[in-house]
Amino acid sequence: MSSAPDSRTTTVTGADVRVRFCPSPTGLPHVGMVRTALYNWAYARHTGGKLIFRVEDTDAQRDSEESYRQLVDALTWLKIDWDEGVEVGGPHEPYRQSQRADIYAGVLEKLITSGAVYESYSTAEEIDARNEAAGRAKQLGYDNYDRDLTDEQKAAFRAEGREPAYRLRVPDQDFTYVDLIRGEVTFPAGSFPDFVIVRAGGHALYTFTNPVDDALMGITHVIRGEDLMPSTARQLALYGALIDAGVTTFVPRFGHMPLVLGETGNKKLSKRDPQADLFLQRDKGFIHEGLLNYLSLLGWSIGPDRDIFSLEELVAAFDIADVNPNPARFDQKKAESINGDHIRMLDVADFAERTVPYLTAAGLIGEEPTAEQRELISAVAPLVQERVQLLGEVPGLVGFLFTDEIDYAEDALKGLPANYVEVLEASAAALETVDEGSFTAETIQAALSGALIDGLELKPRVAYGPPRVAISGRRISPPLFESMELLGKERTLQRLKGLATRA
Repeated sequence: MSSAPDSRTTTVTGADVRVRFCPSPTGLPHVGMVRTALYNWAYARHTGGKLIFRVEDTDAQRDSEESYRQLVDALTWLKIDWDEGVEVGGPHEPYRQSQRADIYAGVLEKLITSGAVYESYSTAEEIDARNEAAGRAKQLGYDNYDRDLTDEQKAAFRAEGREPAYRLRVPDQDFTYVDLIRGEVTFPAGSFPDFVIVRAGGHALYTFTNPVDDALMGITHVIRGEDLMPSTARQLALYGALIDAGVTTFVPRFGHMPLVLGETGNKKLSKRDPQADLFLQRDKGFIHEGLLNYLSLLGWSIGPDRDIFSLEELVAAFDIADVNPNPARFDQKKAESINGDHIRMLDVADFAERTVPYLTAAGLIGEEPTAEQRELISAVAPLVQERVQLLGEVPGLVGFLFTDEIDYAEDALKGLPANYVEVLEASAAALETVDEGSFTAETIQAALSGALIDGLELKPRVAYGPPRVAISGRRISPPLFESMELLGKERTLQRLKGLATRA
């Protein structure tokens, strides 16, 4: 027995690196899945290698075409591109497992011919009975009973109507590999029995299809979640058989990323947690740059005391060997803060354009904004870009500019001072004197300052609160004077007088 890593493990670097992202299309994409895609993408781009995107869709009970389209939509939105795979093609098509049954059958035949795989007819009940008779615990599972069945025994089983499953003949040896993130790992000999790779009836299992696809597609580095680490020993055993059968020539390197924990406790972030729902985060108003920046920090760091960086900087610095093996905790507030920093890094025209879907979803504009609406969006964008962490916050801040139906927030009304009517009337009177053609933020500020600060001797915080509520319906809004300029004189006066008459 040997505890040394397989000498046939690949040593490729640079442009020869080939990584893959191979999710199952079940349910909605989640942030843990996205981090896996991101780390593989960043490593491929950092090394100059290739990212292959294939889909493991052989579970007819759980997989769906809708989930597949959502996967593609998610990666497209995040701008995680791939070099080969679904939608783009490549030399190893097809890239959906459901279309590769003939390929798996051909590899199985090679493994049978080489003696690495054998027919197994034992049922679960028979295995349990043999373990019980031998005084072995049932949880030890299969006892390798079918390894040396004679042709006569196989024929007898077939005569009973049984179909064989196919098991890999696992060598009696330690399996050692050097994890890209965790260092040397050894699975002792006897850790697992001969395992099924193809069920009776011909259904190939994940333990077979996943390594076979990696082998045939030349995957050199398998970067995946820590929860899949226990299956590595079986993959190493199967790789040895695939090499001996001439299916591939090398064993890939493996790296197992740390778990992502929820905000509280020590449990893995569940797919059912709101934070895990990628599209919910998009609906809230994350931009792809901000979300990817945050997700990259769930196990990796670009440097001490630095959390904000561009995707170009991520690619330049990322090395899978620098990933921390310890669990990472998802922090929604930190994610939103980082997203806000990236929003402020956007060109203002880009920011304005990205707000359009959120304004549409809020019913403030149509699917295609009018020229007048686009002009307003462009004008208000610089007023709110510094104030939001999520694009989804924009409609609540600027909605009053797109409609004359003002919905006064309860907290805004409760916060009005006792003399708010006097303040509103003085504001309206002052603005009546401003010429329509000179109704700019500067002249508005001068008029209101003269009437409220000098005339009524109010402090600015008290003076400008009632006009803000009158025009926006909120305690917090974009800058007051600029907002009034965008509304125009007539609409501004209507709102000041409208709130005053509600008293």
